[in-house]
Amino acid sequence: MILITKTSLIGNGIKGSLSRLIKRFLVIILIVCLLIFAWAGYVLWKINSVQHSDSSQSVDVGIILGSSMWGDSPSPSLRERLDYGLKLYHAGKFDRIIVSGGLDQPDFRYTEAEGMRQYLLDHGVSDAAIIMENEATSTLENLKFSQLIMKDRGWNTAVIITHTYHGMRSLEIAEYLEYDHPLLSTTQSEVLSMSYHKSREILAYSKWKLDEWMLRLGF
Repeated sequence: MILITKTSLIGNGIKGSLSRLIKRFLVIILIVCLLIFAWAGYVLWKINSVQHSDSSQSVDVGIILGSSMWGDSPSPSLRERLDYGLKLYHAGKFDRIIVSGGLDQPDFRYTEAEGMRQYLLDHGVSDAAIIMENEATSTLENLKFSQLIMKDRGWNTAVIITHTYHGMRSLEIAEYLEYDHPLLSTTQSEVLSMSYHKSREILAYSKWKLDEWMLRLGF
């Protein structure tokens, strides 16, 4: 009888410890989830709060950031960026355009920059006004490689042209790269699903902040 009682007490003790451990684990999970939701909400607020720079300023060059190609032609979303860049170009905001973007897929014939260049040529921009940056595969590379082109040609000021949901991260990267007072000009999209792309941008921005932290530490 005494043996049975001791065994029961040991069993109850193990169950109690296991129950407390599970409760602590659930509390930790809850806290982590709340932090993730809070961060996501903060980033979404930043994405939605992005502001255009002063549109009255003229700059040395407009940088149109690449997006996906559809075969040999710019996708509808990339055409939106290009059309907006054309609007600014024809309004006299800049005389030169850097089109930035590498190869989307190995079997594609043209890089994003090549497809963008042809689109601009077809819409009245002179070949001499277009500079291609053909290597970038990320927003960081878009702006880093475009900056090298600017330095090589002695250009100091630029306006970054992209979609509104992508503007905040683009501007922060330009500031990290120490662009000289970078300007931002963005366009809303009529062809993209914002629920999907803003969710994706939250993840992309989170990755950028981690990359920035690693870069600043020298990794």
